[in-house]
Amino acid sequence: MEFSSKLLEKAVQEMAQLPGIGKRTALRLVLHLLKQPKEQTAFLSQALTEMREDVKSCQNCHNISDAEVCEICSNAKRDHEIICVVEDIRDVMAIENTRQFRGIYHVLGGKISPIDGIGPSQLTIGSLVEKVKSGKINELIFALSSTMEGDTTNFYIYRQIKDYPVITSTIARGIAVGDELEYADEVTLGRSILQRIPFENSFKNN
Repeated sequence: MEFSSKLLEKAVQEMAQLPGIGKRTALRLVLHLLKQPKEQTAFLSQALTEMREDVKSCQNCHNISDAEVCEICSNAKRDHEIICVVEDIRDVMAIENTRQFRGIYHVLGGKISPIDGIGPSQLTIGSLVEKVKSGKINELIFALSSTMEGDTTNFYIYRQIKDYPVITSTIARGIAVGDELEYADEVTLGRSILQRIPFENSFKNN
């Protein structure tokens, strides 16, 4: 791809680094920005800069937040004795869209995957186990995607906390095996939360 401008080429190269964006799509987006008023591009640039500099990780659940504690964790109307364990922020958003869950979350930041070099120590499993040890948690809902990595992560956490007085459950398999949680429709995901089953049953039947 030949460029008549080095500045244009640099912008396209940076845009093309985004997931799912090839060079042709990146060029189309950059050319679209060039057609917009300069202030519109400035607003976009400012929003991205502020997000990168000021966004925080909730010190309680590790969700993305504007404050040290996110809006969900600081909401007194939520049930703080029920924790829904998810992989990342996209899963929190997917479950929140169902309006069927009124507990709080714990974002692991990924799944155990030896092939990808991701072990338990690289996730926020340690802080989750500490929450259970505190005795303030009544139930953990495992809501990771039903993949081999997701099931491995669920089982690892279960082994860490099984001797503590906490209920462990998993979302019902309305979510097809191998599917990522974020792509499930809201009705199916909502029913999977409401019809959750004891975690022990999920692997005894496999």
